[in-house]
Order: sequence, then C-alpha cells, then structure tokens
Amino acid sequence: MNTQNQVQFIDISDDEAGQRIDNFLLTKLKGVPKSMIYRIIRKGEVRVNKGRIKPEYKLAEGDQVRVPPVRVAERETAPVSAKLDKVAALANCILFEDDVLLVLNKPSGTAVHGGSGLSFGVIEGLRALRPEARFLELVHRLDRDTSGILLVAKKRSALRALHEQLRLKQMQKDYLALVRGNWQSHMKVVQAPLLKNILQSGERVVKVSSEGKPSETRFKVEERFDNATLVKASPVTGRTHQIRVHTLYAGHPIAFDDRYGDKQFDSQLTGTGLNRLFLHASALKFTHPKTGEEMRLHAPLDSQLNHCLKILRSRKAEK
Repeated sequence: MNTQNQVQFIDISDDEAGQRIDNFLLTKLKGVPKSMIYRIIRKGEVRVNKGRIKPEYKLAEGDQVRVPPVRVAERETAPVSAKLDKVAALANCILFEDDVLLVLNKPSGTAVHGGSGLSFGVIEGLRALRPEARFLELVHRLDRDTSGILLVAKKRSALRALHEQLRLKQMQKDYLALVRGNWQSHMKVVQAPLLKNILQSGERVVKVSSEGKPSETRFKVEERFDNATLVKASPVTGRTHQIRVHTLYAGHPIAFDDRYGDKQFDSQLTGTGLNRLFLHASALKFTHPKTGEEMRLHAPLDSQLNHCLKILRSRKAEK
C-alpha cells in the first residue's frame, strides 16, 4: 500500500484557480480512484477555507484546500531501467518548448498516459523529465499507435486557452495516412456520425452510426502509389479514432490498422519494412496562448514511415 499518512494543506495559486475541486484532487492524488475522491469530498474530509464543498466547486486563487490522508494500492510498474530509457528517448522528441508550452513528436507505440494496464505514458515520462515543472497536462490526445505532434501545457492558463481554441475549432491539425487503393481526388470531405462503444475488455471500438456524434474530416491526396495513396487528413471534429473510421467508411482503410484495417492490403506492403499504423500527426497550427503569435509546427516522419514511402516510390518507378 502507498500511504499519504498526514493531512495536507494546499494553497491555490493563480495557475491552479478555475478548476473543479474533484479534477484538482485527481491530479494531486495520483492513483487514487475517482470513487474514493468523491467519497472523501462527500464525507467532508476535504475542506476549502475550513468549509465543506461539493465536487463541482471551482477553486479560486488564495483558497486553502485540506486534503486528508489516503491509502492506495500500488500498481505493477515496469522496471525502473526500462522507464529511464523511455524518458531519455522522449527528450529527443521535443519539437518546441517555452515557459507555457511543450510540443512533442510522439513515437508510435507509446501511450499518451499510463492506465489500462500500462504503467508508462508520455505524460508520466515528461513529468520524470521535468521534475521541477509544477504543471504538465495534455492539451489533446493521440492514439497509442499514432505518431506525431502532441501539445502539452505547462500552465493551467495555457491549457484553458488552448482548450478554448479546440472548442471553437481554431486549431488546425493535419495528419498523413497511407490508405488502401486509389483515393478519388473529388472526395475532399467525409461527414459521418461516429458512435463509440466500450467492449468488456475495455477496448474502444468506433463505428459510423446515425445515433453517433456529428464528425467531419477533410482529405487531400498527397501522393499516389500502386494500390495505395498517401493522403492528408484534417479532422474538423475530434472524435475517438475519427480518421481511422472515416477512411474505412470511404473504402480506404489505413495501412496496418489492427482495428479498422485490411490484412490483405497490409500483406501487399511486405518488403516496405512497415509494421505499424501509418498515421502521423504531421502539422499543427494554433495561436500561442501567451504571445498571441500564430504557431505552425511540423513533425517529421520517423525512419520506418520514410523507408516505406521510399520503397513504394521505387516500385512505382520500376513500372
């Protein structure tokens, strides 16, 4: 058991103000189940300025939060040496950093955060890499097997501003995907509502359904190969697995997609060295939350994706 065995009194800074008490405690008490957090709030063990509060209470600068002792079961974790290797690798993936933002070119195969049986994710790695940082939170997410640009806020004010840009659709994200077949140039937009299902295993599976949420992705052909097309996909909405399901719906599943892909198409790519999902968040445009400057960031493809394209180009040239 991991025990925080004494009462803590936490003074809320300007950067921490504006968030709900339940979300604040989830961040502060790593590994504590949500149910326990709601229980200690309901029982009055958590107090703000010596008074009882509800889970939806929004913290203000200068508030003093009383946090009671809590006991949590420790999770199985990966060996420390393996984690240190991953942390060191993350340092080489940083594309941009200043006092309010950190932008990463996330490798494929690394989850954005631990959980679902994973003890290590990008956010845990960054916290280990930047132990002095008081605040590090994901602005958005990428699927575990998707590589590319990932935005991390180093201040709560920056997180709020960037979430507002996402809500108002003022942030442009562009992905590169290698899909099956000959994508028709006139097919520039896919609009298909998406419904998310959680299986008993905890896996998320998304399908096109009239009961789903409105979803839109814009597409542009970047390069054509024999029986494959490299497309730029720009999601207008931000649904789970959106690009992967919209390409499948259009009849052009993404290469090596273990959930929505086509094994026969994958086998045609034998010899290209590809063995991972060919989906990469290649570019991001947004307004810097502090300076107001327009930011345009690009994440290069990794060596495996570059090698695959090189082989496909050489095959095309031989014909």
